[in-house]
Amino acid sequence: MAVLARRIHSDDWAPSGVEALEANAMLVAKSDDNRSVIAGPGAGKTELLAQRAAFLLQTGSAPSPQRILAISYKRDAATNLAARVRQRCHRTHAARFDSMTFDAFAKGLVDRFGQVLPERWRPRPDYEIMWTNYDLFSEFLRRQVGSPPASIGTRAEIQAIGVNAFERRHLVGRPLSVEGWVRPTPAQWAAGRFWQSALHEGPKTRLSFPMIGRLAELLLRLNPIAREALRLTYSHIFMDEFQDTTQVQYDLVKTIFLGSNATITAVGDNKQQIMRWAMAMDDPFAAFDTDFAATRTPLFNNYRSSPELVRIQHILAQALDPGSVQPVSKAKPTIDGDSCAIWDFATPQIEAARLAAFVAAEMKARGLSPREFVLLIRQRADRYAAVLEPAFKAAGLALRNEASMIGAVALQDLLPDEASRLMIGLLRLATNPRAGRYWSECQEALSALRGIGPDDEAAQERFARALDDFTIDLAKRHPTPPADRAAVVALVREIVAFIGPDRLLATHPAYAQGGWLGKVLQAAVLHLTTSAASAPDWAAALDTYEGVHAVPLMTIHKSKGLEYHTVIFVGLDDDAWSRSFIEDQVEATAGFFVAFTRAKQRVLFTYCAQRGARVTIDSFYQLLLGCGVKILTIR
Repeated sequence: MAVLARRIHSDDWAPSGVEALEANAMLVAKSDDNRSVIAGPGAGKTELLAQRAAFLLQTGSAPSPQRILAISYKRDAATNLAARVRQRCHRTHAARFDSMTFDAFAKGLVDRFGQVLPERWRPRPDYEIMWTNYDLFSEFLRRQVGSPPASIGTRAEIQAIGVNAFERRHLVGRPLSVEGWVRPTPAQWAAGRFWQSALHEGPKTRLSFPMIGRLAELLLRLNPIAREALRLTYSHIFMDEFQDTTQVQYDLVKTIFLGSNATITAVGDNKQQIMRWAMAMDDPFAAFDTDFAATRTPLFNNYRSSPELVRIQHILAQALDPGSVQPVSKAKPTIDGDSCAIWDFATPQIEAARLAAFVAAEMKARGLSPREFVLLIRQRADRYAAVLEPAFKAAGLALRNEASMIGAVALQDLLPDEASRLMIGLLRLATNPRAGRYWSECQEALSALRGIGPDDEAAQERFARALDDFTIDLAKRHPTPPADRAAVVALVREIVAFIGPDRLLATHPAYAQGGWLGKVLQAAVLHLTTSAASAPDWAAALDTYEGVHAVPLMTIHKSKGLEYHTVIFVGLDDDAWSRSFIEDQVEATAGFFVAFTRAKQRVLFTYCAQRGARVTIDSFYQLLLGCGVKILTIR
């Protein structure tokens, strides 16, 4: 429960909602200097930042009216951190905590101040978001850019520019120059042409998020008044999942806050860096420590995984960082037998049947729910699901491919989405007589969308009545799940109208990216239509929507930040891993580490010779065998 909104002396402050913090976590929570926190799997990174926010706000160390800015790589991480702070603080305090993604932060700056940029770099106000990829840059470099002036280079030199490196090294590789490149290389000339084409040619300006980040950095470099306003607004900065920070994002933070009075806490784990393909810096912690004179502080506890799993994790971690600190498991083991094993199968069909039988038996023996298990795959989830789903169905279990696409949105992106969560929360509130949790969540989230301050009791009371009236009326008019897609469309429109699409767009800039909000709502309609098709009541329909009774199958990247009793990694073979392993062995090993560390009690790896050899990734096997993990042949 959140504590009262009263000032606490720093000596009397204690963590709320947890029994205690480890010694180093308490040091970070109460620190008054810049810190880089290396927090391994299960260390409680979100909890640490929430407790630090509570300390700063409750003791007045972040003095009102100044605020705390938390910037994360992923939207769900930003949402989860904000929710945790609301749990740990009185709402008056939590209202001074701004949690957003780097992309949303940069876009907000460009939307507010972009028109003061020099004409060369000034986007048109109604710019669109551009999604970049290999094909886009290949088409530009090979066909569209043309030949440079003779004083700069030749067409052949343009053709020789590596497509994979163009964006990271040339387009957004360094801060923008006000006047552009004075004596550009052929690659710089091509990058300049891309910029000017995106900004000034065509019916609308089209910008990628890395480009928006570069424009935001430039405008603040040129506008000291706007930069000073940010420095006065935020006394403390949190950077979550810092290992995934890009050079663009880091330069933006550096331009704003380096040399200011703001105190910065950067938290992450360099062993879980799996976004190098998305331009993550090689070692952002080293740069931060040097630039901001930060104190490096490791966390030692692992609250997620059993001692045996933590022992194996440490050996894997040393393959990524030989100086990795031995973590201490704070979780109790609850299973007998091997915590980790590699299961060899003759065919994918035998694999599927044995895994389904294993999960069913474990659920029955240990009283576990389906969502306490996860099947992780590296890629091509549909191919695995086609074999696994029938076997799980035969064993009386539902397996849900959360990497499957619903319209233009992956299911694993739809479920944590803010609009989707609000819609389901309102439906739960309307149709469940015991919906106290959903009342609190809906009231907090929707009040924030409406800009109702936590101290504005009159406005809070008016909105509470409006929320009551809406959900009561919703339940009367929709006592049972909708029978067809048209009915679902009407229902979703009604709910979105109450939420306020303009409020969603204003609060979450990502929704404006390529009509993303429309795509999310269309996916929600399709998914709710399917979920309600054979459901006897609203509880069953909403459970199906959220996958409450289904074992999830998902990709490694989407499992990051989640945890499960048992992790089953399907397909430890060259077919799934060799390409990524060859392109970036460090990131592939980090992905392997991330998959392993989602588990609380058990990790199983499966191999099937029919899918591929295990030659290229033999180092993975050697790591596991070196940990004492056994290979078992399952028939």
